[in-house]
Amino acid sequence: MVQARLGSSRLPGKILMPAAGRPLLECMLERVAAARSLDEIVVATTRQPADEVIVRHCDRLSVACVEGDETDLIARHLLAARAARADIVVKIPSDCPLIDPAAIDEVVGFFRTQHPRYGFVSNLHPPTWPDGNDVEVMSLDVLEAAAREARLPFQREHTTPFIWDHPERFSQRNVAWSSGRDLSATHRLTLDYAEDYLLISQVYEALYQPQDPIFSVEEIVDYLDARPEVRDLNAKHRGSAWMQRHTNELRTKKWRPGIVSRTQSLEDA
Repeated sequence: MVQARLGSSRLPGKILMPAAGRPLLECMLERVAAARSLDEIVVATTRQPADEVIVRHCDRLSVACVEGDETDLIARHLLAARAARADIVVKIPSDCPLIDPAAIDEVVGFFRTQHPRYGFVSNLHPPTWPDGNDVEVMSLDVLEAAAREARLPFQREHTTPFIWDHPERFSQRNVAWSSGRDLSATHRLTLDYAEDYLLISQVYEALYQPQDPIFSVEEIVDYLDARPEVRDLNAKHRGSAWMQRHTNELRTKKWRPGIVSRTQSLEDA
């Protein structure tokens, strides 16, 4: 499920800004489709008239699209899951246009191998991948429980905080980047501000090749480290995500989900 809308308050219309001659949403969907572990992709947009353009883009790309509530993301994801008859939901925000398919495959692969041991698996608690490789995987019954019981507006808007905040109810695991590196605070590849777009568009301009379109996060990191003036275009926004602040608050409550590296044996997880 790729959640997408045009009504961003910080950078309106960001997902349709161009990169390598195409809208960023199209670029991102190409990268998501390269993941080997997914059965189907569904874009979850809103019923707002402005977002009809997203529906038309999805029709042109032959990607399934559902229209739901603008601010209740739990309801929107559940609508998309039921439309796809999914039993497992993979949540990916559309502000990750440089997401590496390998990040998706690492997290989904761990969930599949361990199912039903864990009801929720992500790579965000704590993050290790460069910011903008967000993957959260949950079983349908976990999403349904959140839809029934989450009451706070931020829980409804951000889909998964209700799940994070109740580890006693939902078995959870975090998958660390198999590289062994932690670049989550030093390399920002997510799209929230104009400075983010400048960086992302330059990455696409440098690395995208139509004949070989899926460049890796390692290639992105190498490119940015060789060009610190590009890497630092959005430096002032590093660590500004609300989710990181929320996770830090959870840590002060002395809760931290189990963490597993894909380099560990699954028996040790």
